[in-house]
Amino acid sequence: MTEFMKLGIPASTQNYVFTSSTGKVEGTNTYAVLSSPRTSGTEAMVISASWISRIGEGGGTLNLRGVSTVLALANFLKRYSLWAKDIVFVISDNYVDGMQAWLNSYHGETQSNLQADELELASGVIWTALNIDYPGHSFSHLGIFHEGINGRLPNQDLLNSFHHISKWTGGVPVLVYDHLDSPQGQIPSWIPGNFHQELREYRYRSKNILRHLGYQARGRGSGVHGLFHQFRIDAFTMFGLPAVGPHGFHAIGRIVESTLRTTNNLLERLHASFFFYILTTPERFLKIGSFLPSAVLISVAMMFGGLKLWSDSAWILDTSIPLEKQGDAGDKWIQRSRPVIPVLGIMLSTHILGGILFSVLTTSCFSNNQTLVSIMLSVVVTVILLCGLRTPSQEVKTAAPVSQLLKALNLCFASTVISIATVVNFSLAMSLAILLGIPLSISSPSQRLPLRLAKFASYIGLGLGWIFAGEELRKALWDWEVLRVWFAPFVCIVYAPLVLQAGLVCLLPL
Repeated sequence: MTEFMKLGIPASTQNYVFTSSTGKVEGTNTYAVLSSPRTSGTEAMVISASWISRIGEGGGTLNLRGVSTVLALANFLKRYSLWAKDIVFVISDNYVDGMQAWLNSYHGETQSNLQADELELASGVIWTALNIDYPGHSFSHLGIFHEGINGRLPNQDLLNSFHHISKWTGGVPVLVYDHLDSPQGQIPSWIPGNFHQELREYRYRSKNILRHLGYQARGRGSGVHGLFHQFRIDAFTMFGLPAVGPHGFHAIGRIVESTLRTTNNLLERLHASFFFYILTTPERFLKIGSFLPSAVLISVAMMFGGLKLWSDSAWILDTSIPLEKQGDAGDKWIQRSRPVIPVLGIMLSTHILGGILFSVLTTSCFSNNQTLVSIMLSVVVTVILLCGLRTPSQEVKTAAPVSQLLKALNLCFASTVISIATVVNFSLAMSLAILLGIPLSISSPSQRLPLRLAKFASYIGLGLGWIFAGEELRKALWDWEVLRVWFAPFVCIVYAPLVLQAGLVCLLPL
C-alpha cells in the first residue's frame, strides 16, 4: 500500500480469513484505484498479480516481478488522461484465496466461511481483468491461461486482441499455457522426416486440448483470473515463461498497456465472439459445433437405450400358451405393471447417500484421517447397498423386474445430466459420457450370485474409487470450500449415485 501511496494513487488493504476443513487460510490484499479523469467511474478495468505464482498450481514460487510490474504500470499509467474507465490495481495474497476474498467484498457477496474487511475504496462495474504472472528474471514467451472456475471461459475476442498485440506490438511470441513445441529429436527415427512437422503440431495441439479438458472438467481455474468469470468479467492470465532472455519488463509493460488501451475503448461488454471454444494454438481453435456432438450423440444413445428398456418392461412374451392354441403373433404378449415408486425410492436413496458422503468428506475428521475414513466410508456404502440381495424376486408375468426399470431410469437420468452439462461445461459432460456411457449400458442382473457380486464390486470401484485419490481429493474439497467450485459435490451427489445405481442393477435379482 505504501508504494501506491507514494505514487499518489489512493490505496488500501484488506485482511481476510477463510475457514475450511483443513484449517484456516488468512492473508492481506492490497489494492489501489486510479480514477478515470474523463468519466464518472461507473466502469473499471483490473490489473492484478498474486504473491504466489501459478508454477506448480500455486506451489510456493513467488511472483515478485509480476507484483513489480503492477507497481511500475501504476506509475506509468497515471501520467495519461486518456482512460475512460477506472483502473484498479490488485496485489492479492497467496495464490487464489486472496483474490476470492477481494472479489466477494467488491461485489457484496457473502460466504459463510469467509471473514474479510470491507473495501474502503470502490469503483464501478469491472469489465475486463488482466492477471500478470511473471516469476522469472526474463521470459521467452507469454503463455495464455484462460479457464475459469466451473468451466467458464472469457470471450475469445479478448484473447485474440492480446495475441495480436503481443505479436505485433511487443514482439513476443504467444503460447497456449506454458509448454513449447516438442523438439524434433523426440520423434521416432523410423518416421519419415517429411511427417515430423505435422506430428509435432499434432502432439502440441493434443497437449493443449487435454490440458484444457483437465482444467474445465474439474471446474478448476487455470489461474487467478478464473475467479473473475463468476462475475461476468472477461479475464485471463499472461504468464511469462521463465528463460534467459530475450524479453523483460519493457516488453510486458508495452503489451499490458496496449491491451488496456484496447479494452478501454469498449463501449459495451464483449459479446460478439465465442464463449464456447477450445484453443489448440494461439491462432486456432475448435468451435462448439466441432466438439459438442461427440457428447450429445452418446447422451442420445443412452436415452434411446433407456426408453427401449422402459417400453420393453411393460410387456412379456407368454411362453405358457401351447403352440397349437396360439392365434396371431399378438397373442403371445401380455401386459404387466411397472413398479415405478420403489425404483424412484432406490434412486433417491442413492443420491441422499451421496449427499451424506459429501457431508462426511467436508469434515475435519476426514481431513485429519483421510485414509482410515476413506476405507470406512467405502465399506459402509458397500454394506448398505448389499441390502439389495435381500430384495425378493417378483413374478415377472405380473410386474416388471425392479432391475430392468432401474436400468431404464438410470440411463435416462444419466443422459439428461450429460445433455445439460454439454452447454454448461463440455469437458465435464465428455468425461461423464466416457465414464458412464458403456458401464451404465452394459449393467445387467445375473442368476449366479458370485457373478452378481463380481459385477457389483466393479461398479463400487468405479463409483467410489476416487475417495482414495488423496491429494487430488483434498484439492477438490478445498476448491469447493474456498472457491465454490462445484466439482466435488457434483461427483458425490450426481456421478457416484448414478454408478451405484448401475451396480444395484447387477445386484438385484432377475
